[in-house]
Order: sequence, then structure tokens, then C-alpha cells
Amino acid sequence: MIVCILSDTHDLLRPEVMEALKGCGCILHGGDISSQRILDQLEKIAPVRAVRGNNDRDWAAHLPLSLDFELGGLRVFMTHKKKDLPADLTPYDLAVYGHSHAYASAWLDHGGGKRTLLLNPGSCGPRRFYQPVTMARLVIRENGWDVTRIDLPHASTEIVPKPDSADIRAQIEAVVRETRKGQTVTAIAEKYRIDPKLAEQIARLYVTHPGVTADGIMTKMGL
Repeated sequence: MIVCILSDTHDLLRPEVMEALKGCGCILHGGDISSQRILDQLEKIAPVRAVRGNNDRDWAAHLPLSLDFELGGLRVFMTHKKKDLPADLTPYDLAVYGHSHAYASAWLDHGGGKRTLLLNPGSCGPRRFYQPVTMARLVIRENGWDVTRIDLPHASTEIVPKPDSADIRAQIEAVVRETRKGQTVTAIAEKYRIDPKLAEQIARLYVTHPGVTADGIMTKMGL
């Protein structure tokens, strides 16, 4: 069984995504779909299980905030934000989330041979900052299962949408605050789920321009 896992399409289904979806028997969507049109297009390819993201408004009232289900013998939990995953993931083989637009895959070991794969397929919608365009493919076989990352090509000239000013301000303030404490860029990016390249750019501007404010950093970044 082939299952395609995606998230944060934000009202965009790229031709490369549609191509990657061919042959799958089920589609999982981790939220921030942004329109019923996207779900309708996906449903034409395969059955869809989807959760509601923070950007899915009134049209998505029928979508659940989380899903707990069996799929090909696997127990799966899915929600949009990682913080909304259950505190106890022992019953699950796979926990899917989205929101950060950054691909992430990590095993949570419960001991006794029991593990849960925490998976964020990233975003295959509009690019955010410098992040790649990604999704994932789950293959379930009689003797096991595995998940593969799919990196989708995009034009080097593709316009990257400007981020929400409140969101980027919060990220800048977090980087500045943690930099003052002597934290590394890597640690800051991981703690606040900020793109590492973005965190590095903010930290560099803060260090090289003593006294610069969040507004000043935003201006220098062209935001």
C-alpha cells in the first residue's frame, strides 16, 4: 500500500505534487489546506484523510482538529501542530503533523521494541523563506513499512511570499533574545522551529548592527 503524506498546501497543488501522487492508495493531509478546492482535487486521486489547520477557516468546519485511525495495520495519529500531539504516543506507530513548513522525521523510542515515528512532511504549497518544497511517501508491506522524503523541484526564480509581519517579528525577537543569552543559531532554530538560514540571517544582522531593533532588522531584510 502506498500512502502520500502532505501538509500546508495553502491553496496550491503544484503539478509536481500531482505527479508524485499518482499510484497512491490514500492521501494524508496535515492541515492548512486553505480551500475545499484542494481537497476536491485530491479526492479525485485517492481517498483523503485531513485535519484542520490554523489557516483553515469557516469552510473547514467539518474537518477534525485531529484524527486517530488504523491504516494498513498501522495506528496513526494526525494533527496540525506538533504541540497538539498526545502526551503519550505509545499506542501509535506513526504521528503526523505539519505547521512549521519544515520536513522532520524522528523516532520516539518507548522501550521494549515499541517506537513511534514523528513525521512532518513539510510544505508542498507556496515556499516559505528558504525552505524546500517537500512531502512524504509511506509504503506499507506485509513485512514492514517505511517512509521516504520527497523533495519537489521548484523554479529558482519562484517568488517567495512575504511572511506575516507579526509572525516574523516574533521570530526575530526570539532570535535576538536567545542570542543575547549566548545560545547557538542551531539551538535557537530548533527550539522555535525557525528555518536555520533565517535564524542565522537574523542573528548576523543583530550582531553586526549593535542596538538594531526588530523593526530595523525587518527593514534590512526587506520585510
